Amino acid sequence: MKKDQIFEFFRRLAELNPSPETELEFGNTYQLLVAVVLSAQATDVGVNKATRALFREVKTPQQMLDLGEEGLKQHIKTIGLFNSKAKNVIGLSQILVERYGGEVPEDRDALVELPGVGRKTANVVMNCAFGAETFAVDTHIFRVGNRTGLAKGKTPLAVEKQLEKKVPGPFRVGAHHWLILHGRYICKARTPECWRCPVVDLCAYKPKIMEKGAGRKAS
Repeated sequence: MKKDQIFEFFRRLAELNPSPETELEFGNTYQLLVAVVLSAQATDVGVNKATRALFREVKTPQQMLDLGEEGLKQHIKTIGLFNSKAKNVIGLSQILVERYGGEVPEDRDALVELPGVGRKTANVVMNCAFGAETFAVDTHIFRVGNRTGLAKGKTPLAVEKQLEKKVPGPFRVGAHHWLILHGRYICKARTPECWRCPVVDLCAYKPKIMEKGAGRKAS
């Protein structure tokens, strides 16, 4: 995808959704961090169902420690891998209290040192909480990047590096939201809905599925 095509790609997505946001629900930066950790191998919808009651009770790392690991498990037991996730959330909360005065550090290197926090999670927090130009490559972005030709790579990190290099200035903060939403609702894994895609003419994927119900599986 050429430079002018990439600009047009994001311009159209931005026109349709000028202020893209994560679909995870949270009230502060700490809750965002917890929600993103819980969302690994789970849906945002499932995480939101589990955290609504939790976040009414817990708004700070210290309150999470007061709740305790077993108490946390009762809130998140509907989420996959809840045992290990509960351990990680308690662990990261302990570190936040001890090292950072209960605040979430505005630093990706510091974030990835927390239990359960990888590069993708850190990128989400940096972007959503602090407005950083980071690109959190999940399965949706990995697929969209490769399928469209926007950012090809064999690993999430390779796709992230391509996005860092190619995404134009006006769209860098919102880029990963637009790509996630595009992958979640239009450029779907099994059958991309090309017939209603706003960037179909810019996309390198062939053959395109231009009729609803055609049902051809895509990679």
